[in-house]
Amino acid sequence: MDERDIMRTGTTTVGLVCKDGLVLAADKRATAGDLIVNKRVKKIYNITDKMAVTLAGTVSDVQLLIKLVKAELLLKDMRTERKSNVKEAANLLAGLVYSNIRKFSLIPGVSHFILGGVDESGFSLYDLFPDGSITQCSDYLCSGSGSVFAMGVLETLYKKDLSIKEGVTLAIKAISAALQRDTASGGGINVFTVTKEGAKEIMEQELDTVLRI
Repeated sequence: MDERDIMRTGTTTVGLVCKDGLVLAADKRATAGDLIVNKRVKKIYNITDKMAVTLAGTVSDVQLLIKLVKAELLLKDMRTERKSNVKEAANLLAGLVYSNIRKFSLIPGVSHFILGGVDESGFSLYDLFPDGSITQCSDYLCSGSGSVFAMGVLETLYKKDLSIKEGVTLAIKAISAALQRDTASGGGINVFTVTKEGAKEIMEQELDTVLRI
């Protein structure tokens, strides 16, 4: 297995910055090589009521890291008697990703997260790369094998000061482009929004590919 195989993740996730919030979207297909393992996977999760993350990478690793960061944030809030902000959550998760990719294992611990949230300072979108690096984004992000197709849509259609409604429409178009061309992306789409009221799922749609005669 060479480095290109290790860093390749079969999915498509998107994050957008809008004037009144954030939009996160992802496909629903899980693969193992060329095999479709599951067509109904959830790839966006709340880590607090104000923050959500998209997932890409090795399923067992991303699931464990989400559990760990949720627990660590709860403990931190209890100890400090205040709610953690988005930057603190992003740095905590990035540290977990850094440790995870560098531990010895027969299975590469690849994980890639897009984290979006709102706090007293406003809305924040972060790219948490598989090597543990962290980058704040002011417009849009993609991850996974279908990101090249989604990125083309975003590069063409994204504009500053999108409304949440416009952002949702654009995110769906970006995921749809990946579903059409990327074999590792499919199954449907999940969409979350992050507004002043918090992070919540607003759409879940599965693709029906069964032929009926």
